[in-house]
Amino acid sequence: MSKSEILDIKESQELINQFSIIVRSSQFHDPDNVAVLNVLEKFLPRINSYIEREGLLKIDLIGEFFYLNDSRVKYPMEFLLNFDYLAREFRRREIGTISLTGALSEEEMKTFLRSFISSGYSNTPFEALDAMLEDLMNIRIERLKRVVEEGEVDRRKIVKKTYFNAVSFTKGIMTKLKAGEKVSIKRAKRIVESMVDLILSEDQLLIGMTAIKDYDDYTYHHSVNVSVLSISIGQKIGLHRKSLTELGLVALFHDIGKMNVPREILNKPTAFTEEEWKTIKRHPYWGTLAILKLKGIDRMSIQSAIVAFQHHLNFDMTGYPKIRERVDLDFYTKIVSIADQYDAMTSSRVYQRIPLPPDRALSIMMDRAGREIDPILFKFFVNMVGVYPVGSLVLLDTREMGLVYECNPIHADRPRVMVIVNSEGKKIEGKVIDLTEKDDSGRFKRSIVKTLDPNKYKVNLAEYML
Repeated sequence: MSKSEILDIKESQELINQFSIIVRSSQFHDPDNVAVLNVLEKFLPRINSYIEREGLLKIDLIGEFFYLNDSRVKYPMEFLLNFDYLAREFRRREIGTISLTGALSEEEMKTFLRSFISSGYSNTPFEALDAMLEDLMNIRIERLKRVVEEGEVDRRKIVKKTYFNAVSFTKGIMTKLKAGEKVSIKRAKRIVESMVDLILSEDQLLIGMTAIKDYDDYTYHHSVNVSVLSISIGQKIGLHRKSLTELGLVALFHDIGKMNVPREILNKPTAFTEEEWKTIKRHPYWGTLAILKLKGIDRMSIQSAIVAFQHHLNFDMTGYPKIRERVDLDFYTKIVSIADQYDAMTSSRVYQRIPLPPDRALSIMMDRAGREIDPILFKFFVNMVGVYPVGSLVLLDTREMGLVYECNPIHADRPRVMVIVNSEGKKIEGKVIDLTEKDDSGRFKRSIVKTLDPNKYKVNLAEYML
């Protein structure tokens, strides 16, 4: 890919992202507010420059993807929540296309934003917006075209939406708590219940979402990933729906104390000093206090506080915080600790820029079983994620390279794999194959030879898994 092509991709991503930010800002502030004006001041010269160069700026929403002047815009990890938000707002108003045919003034853009937000409250939002934009010569909209999709794609859309709603909610709740605002646990319960419903019907698809890591929003993705993985372990050991919801809820709040760790420490790219490490080690204590300050203390918030306090205490009672007397770890803590360790090791963080491949993380955890983590629960976890967890990069005996797309609980060593490099070494659009497929003679068509390090081959999981 040439340098100019890379710059074009980046420009497209940033234009969609900035457009989303402006719309979101306009939902909370009038377009004359300084918060919106500051964003507009940066955005207008960019889009007008683009229109002058290309003659047109056309944003299409087709299926799950945005297209800019008929070229699909890839979802970059750092903009995923904004892309997802804008797509929802387009669908809510039944908009499929917004075309900017000439340079826009600040007043025209403010009129558009007021109309866009206002139309969202109408029973016929597309017609309302179309009428309000009638006097703006350089802005046209077209109705959303319904795309007929396969059943699996529809299921994946629901799973993706549920996952990113949970990430967005977690980010919001931590922001509110940091600002000293009261937060209700009821909405958190509804979010977790939707994840429980999906795990009971589409567990592999939702577990697959946890393979997508976001370095910039690590804390929020990590909280949701730990919740998903914990619920999945709970399902494996036979917990009923109510217990699964409780488990998912306590897992979602397990790391909430991190919001009290100063950002300069949390985001420090080098090793922690002894004093900084002491600060980090206080987050279980801070998390306990934060949960007990939530609206309405009940049994569930007490359970969440216990798990937040204990999640870095090991199975053999080493770890932190240091406690005076030995106690039995809470059952939910034992589950959350396994999910927490696995997701942390397989994620890119400030002080661990290169994540471990999933199979390597499992190998390390196997050595820790019986000391740091519960050995019986860990066996259930391995059975759940499979010999080759979702997101593992594998080499097949056909010389093809692929990503593990979905585990096979019956044949743990024969998952479904998305082939991304063919036998000739050429990158291809991912096609999903089942490793249990056999030829006419009864032999398996493909088998895994070994796992590979995705960092070495610069494979972007999000590009394929989404």
